Amino acid sequence: MKIAFIGLGNMGGGMAANLVKAGHDVHAFDLAEAALARAKENGCTTYTSVKEAVQGADAVVSMLPNGAIVKAVYTADVIGQAPTSALLLDCSTIDVATAREVAALAADAGYAMADAPVSGGIAAANGGTLTFMVGGSADAFARGEPILAAMGKAVIHAGESGAGQAAKICNNMLLGASMIATCETFAMAEKLGLDLQTFFDISSKASGQCWSMTSYCPVPGVGPATPADNGYQGGFATALMLKDLKLAMEAAKSAGADVPMGARAAELYAAFDAAGNGGLDFSAIIKTL
Repeated sequence: MKIAFIGLGNMGGGMAANLVKAGHDVHAFDLAEAALARAKENGCTTYTSVKEAVQGADAVVSMLPNGAIVKAVYTADVIGQAPTSALLLDCSTIDVATAREVAALAADAGYAMADAPVSGGIAAANGGTLTFMVGGSADAFARGEPILAAMGKAVIHAGESGAGQAAKICNNMLLGASMIATCETFAMAEKLGLDLQTFFDISSKASGQCWSMTSYCPVPGVGPATPADNGYQGGFATALMLKDLKLAMEAAKSAGADVPMGARAAELYAAFDAAGNGGLDFSAIIKTL
């Protein structure tokens, strides 16, 4: 397929490269020259504008920073420029309301569109092992599944438009809160005199087991290799976790949901980010405990 890929940052660059590996003809755009250069090295054809990249595309995939940019790009440069036969897949993490608004605008113009945010981080984007949570019609999901499968290990239909974003926001609120709980538990275990590897060996096989411990341990040298073993570089940046938690708080307010643990996680990550740690992996919050 001829696929236009918009947004070649830390996540999008690896995703576009995996589409090339799967045999697709990828037409890529990003504002950053360095990102375009990397995409070209990975086999993409690069363009200096979105409008050029989407010409004649069978599908458009985007990975952009926020809802305002997603809306601006789709309304100004994709809708009316790409063929109406093209499937639109937005993999950005944005608010539910904007995802639904852009999908409705696309539908009014004759396009099928799905929101397909991801879970997995930079390593999974590069390795093609992302999980996609997809919101949209059954037809849009069926058309988009083989494209997304080339970039991930799981592609799950969450429901109608906006459901993918809702699932992503809920998932990352749980992740943020569970990471803080994991960090404070390791800190307490150390102060109680427990060897941290021994505690990991016990808790990872007991009722305290969670992904933040067994797959993404925040303690250097304990468990599988994680950003903690690399000075908390790479992985999922604190600034991005805070962005997702803010989206979760907005969603909770709009839905009338009571989320005390999520709200506290948002407060702690806001303070950690404000202290200049936005570029560190989110597991580095253990430094505050």
